Amino acid sequence: MKTNAKDLRKKNEPFSIDDFRQCVEILKNGGIVLYPTDTVWGIGCDATNEFAVKRIYELKKRADNKAMLVLVDCAARITSYVEEMPDIAWNLIEVADKPLTIIYPNAKNLATNLLADDKSIGIRVTSENFSKRLCEALRRPIVSTSANIHGETTPKYFHEINSTIKDSVDYIVQYRQNDVEEKCPSSIIKLGVNNEIKIIRE
Repeated sequence: MKTNAKDLRKKNEPFSIDDFRQCVEILKNGGIVLYPTDTVWGIGCDATNEFAVKRIYELKKRADNKAMLVLVDCAARITSYVEEMPDIAWNLIEVADKPLTIIYPNAKNLATNLLADDKSIGIRVTSENFSKRLCEALRRPIVSTSANIHGETTPKYFHEINSTIKDSVDYIVQYRQNDVEEKCPSSIIKLGVNNEIKIIRE
């Protein structure tokens, strides 16, 4: 299908500075937000805030031993949140042609209730405009979990998100609410301390 100039302008339309600032302020104050990511819409919070992370588990009715992933704005940021970044991770991030979540061993400096039982953490470098800028402004990773109650279908678009989710967050980002471009889910790869690779989802 041919993309015309009007569609392209809409896709690259800048977000509202006021919308962005309100979202950042909520995150800094320990709130939870509903925001667009490089995959589906996500529920997010400051990934270092244990109380905010707990609120997301409660909202999703999800057991807190089910780890959630986080977004960062650049690969270099990951080194602050894992004991050691396996060499192969740099290459995987560089060559990825779609969103890629990598599960790293031995996480650090994150909310403890965010981690898996083996202390691993899933981290994705987002290239999506709004979420990337959020991570830059907050200077911390942001939790990214699908905007649904645990066990229910993951909504692909904003208009499919359950009203319970919308009513329970502290802020809903206005940007991209009318976007109906289908986003592909991220690939998921788990890395071991000796560069072992396990493909969880292609």
